[in-house]
Amino acid sequence: MRIDILTIFPSYFDVLAVSLLGRARSSGSLQVDVHDLRDWTHDRHRTVDDTPYGGGAGMVMKPEPWGESLDAVAGHAERPTIIFPSPAGEVFTQATARALSDREHLIFGCGRYEGIDERVFDYAAELGDVRLISLGDYVLNGGEVAVMAMVEAIGRLIPGVVGNPESLVEESHEDGLLEYPSYTKPAVWRDRAVPPVPLSGNHGAVDAWRREQQLERTRERRPDLLES
Repeated sequence: MRIDILTIFPSYFDVLAVSLLGRARSSGSLQVDVHDLRDWTHDRHRTVDDTPYGGGAGMVMKPEPWGESLDAVAGHAERPTIIFPSPAGEVFTQATARALSDREHLIFGCGRYEGIDERVFDYAAELGDVRLISLGDYVLNGGEVAVMAMVEAIGRLIPGVVGNPESLVEESHEDGLLEYPSYTKPAVWRDRAVPPVPLSGNHGAVDAWRREQQLERTRERRPDLLES
């Protein structure tokens, strides 16, 4: 998979050089290129924003740097998926991450200030499949944090990135439920004992116990998941 990230803060993504995604990049399983949006400006101040038409607080990101940057990075696949983090977008879920992990080329555009000129989204739709995606019902200072979360969630689903693929199946949200609790040695720690079933060696009983724990935890913490 190829991932291109457009941002005015490229150093935000230095962390992608470490851990599992860093190894995936080194091995060639994942290609990630981070681009400075200001490289597509043409004034001495490298301006990427201007005042909004109609008035109002804040600044809006100018369309031309976005247009030129998308022209430059969108030609690596016939129809890349172009993702803009937005509080007005669809909610990002594990199912979203899994669907996007099958795509050949993803482009992420990190907005700032009061957002990006709306015409950019219309133009981007001529180059690829555009999706506006939200991490949740709150507002961040910019798209970088959201893109970092999405890249990690998507990247770890690419074959070979996570060492034990079975662990991906047992995680929270993979089957619509929260993950069951996990324990390791010692069996008693600071007067707190591991529940007896995981210590029993009865794999059938362990599987049933874990499923019940998933249901109970989801019912307690995220009842909305059970309803859906």
